[in-house]
Amino acid sequence: MIHFFNTLTRHKDEFKPIQTGFVRIYSCGPTVYNYPHIGNYRAYCFADLMRRFLEWKGLKTLHVMNITDVDDKTIRDSQKEGVSLKEFCHRYETAFHQDLAQLNVLPAHYYPRATEHINDMLTIIQELIAHKKAYKSDDGSVYFKIDAFPDYGKLSGLKKDALQAGASGRVKKDEYTKDNASDFVLWKAYDEADGDVFWETRVGKGRPGWHIECSGMSTRYLGYSFDIHTGGVDLIFPHHENEIAQSEGASKKKFVNYWLHNEHLLVDGKKMSKSLGNFYTLRDLLDRGNDKGFDPLAIRYALIATHYRSQLNFTFDVVHAAEKTLAGMQDFLVRLDDDAVGKVATGHKFAEDALGLQLDKTKTEFAAAMSDDLDVATALASIFALQHAANKALDQKAVSKALAEKIAAFFWHDFNAVFGVLKKNSAAEVPETVLKLVEERERARKEKDFKKSDSLRDQIKALGFALDDTGNGVRVKKI
Repeated sequence: MIHFFNTLTRHKDEFKPIQTGFVRIYSCGPTVYNYPHIGNYRAYCFADLMRRFLEWKGLKTLHVMNITDVDDKTIRDSQKEGVSLKEFCHRYETAFHQDLAQLNVLPAHYYPRATEHINDMLTIIQELIAHKKAYKSDDGSVYFKIDAFPDYGKLSGLKKDALQAGASGRVKKDEYTKDNASDFVLWKAYDEADGDVFWETRVGKGRPGWHIECSGMSTRYLGYSFDIHTGGVDLIFPHHENEIAQSEGASKKKFVNYWLHNEHLLVDGKKMSKSLGNFYTLRDLLDRGNDKGFDPLAIRYALIATHYRSQLNFTFDVVHAAEKTLAGMQDFLVRLDDDAVGKVATGHKFAEDALGLQLDKTKTEFAAAMSDDLDVATALASIFALQHAANKALDQKAVSKALAEKIAAFFWHDFNAVFGVLKKNSAAEVPETVLKLVEERERARKEKDFKKSDSLRDQIKALGFALDDTGNGVRVKKI
């Protein structure tokens, strides 16, 4: 059984998809007005981890992630640059997809853009007006009437008295805080500040509010009721609360069964802020022109190795540690291939049998941990215990080729299928210049020219690679 912590119920629930064997998932995607920061990518990597796990368990998925290409910020910043909204947003949407590929995030099945689903939003708005859960204001904007939806606040836990105290006003901005629990805008009547961004529609000239965009796009591809909705905790209120109200208000059906939210990401123990100098996009961290230049898969590992419902303190030391962890795992997989023996000697048969049992135990523990609300800490502890035991057995020549293949298959087809942090052809990443230096060093060693050998090792190290001299030859690995 799989259990997820459901924000709606506030406890772990057994996961049962609406349609047996098939899971429909919606993830709040980027607002394409700038490059997403690493806090955003924690949410996207978490959703990817969850989806990979569900697929590893044999479930089929339909994953939708929206692209918000019209809202207060995209209009404001495109006007500042003096370019069209479409051209402006396309730049950052392209960058977003490039970043996801770097982080080995599986592409969603659909990436709907808000500007291409206006009619889906209008259908919901008209239903809400017909059900008297929405109304037009004097300026022609359409607002959701939260007093007409008794369940408003059920996701965020807003108290009824606090809600009633604030419900007398209206909020036209896309984003606001709990202090503004008010009727929220569904359709914004056109004003001159929007420039050429508007639609002539059956509810008037204007553009959609941010919240109705997600309801329109999610129900278009997943139906009025679906299984899982993901996002960061910062979206619980008002965005996700408003999604529930407008979607259920229009359809009179339960909108989403399981709400999964990842916690905040801090940097050096503080909230990200450009003024503090700790605000990073993925591109900042991948920039080889500065002293960071991290491996994107190490960044992915750093983002998912802490449980998604715990705050993550992102530091450069954490990513450096992730790089070492993954390098050690890649080296281990190479060693499994190189150092396993055709047949284990009789005196080491007990050690091999014990390692086989360790593999079976790890398989069970890994599946159980990940089924328990994606308990990555327990899952990884079991993985590292197997790696340690296997390395020890390899030292003793107590691992046969057959068992080594089984262990490698588990790392590739189970662990990596879920975590997505290993590189299949890591040896191919060694540059030709480094390989030539390695060959030259091997010749120097054979000629017992140890001074030259040491000098070549230093040159190789300066290029970012280390050498490991083994009984089966030299191995080259990235530092």
